[in-house]
Amino acid sequence: MSEIKTRPTGQDVEEFIRSFADTEQKRKDSFELLCLMRELTGEEPKMWGPSIIGFGHYHYKSEKSRQEGDWPLVGFSPRKAAISLYVYTGSPEHGHLLKDLGKFKMGKACIYVKKLSDINQEALKKLMLETIGYLQDKYGK
Repeated sequence: MSEIKTRPTGQDVEEFIRSFADTEQKRKDSFELLCLMRELTGEEPKMWGPSIIGFGHYHYKSEKSRQEGDWPLVGFSPRKAAISLYVYTGSPEHGHLLKDLGKFKMGKACIYVKKLSDINQEALKKLMLETIGYLQDKYGK
């Protein structure tokens, strides 16, 4: 079984944003997301792997394989094409939380936004709180 490469690192989060976010808008949005996620989670941001900023964590065990590991409760990455938001469980029971979010694209459980102003901040907060609660109920605090 391969080892999970996305783990907390000691890399400086703010320095990462300043050097990795390729536009002024992405840097501004990234610093706004830092404040929002810090406030909602009560956790300090940590780098996970080379490019994900995560808040809090949980330990999961896959129901379909022997894979297990740690992952942030919520997080984001200011990638070149879009800001990747890791704030959604991907569960069909949480699909209704996306309807008021605004303009975004969707991966399996990853939300991609061009800029933070494209999405409804209150809907994003509700989505994150539901996701955090779900993950903590399922995997423990």
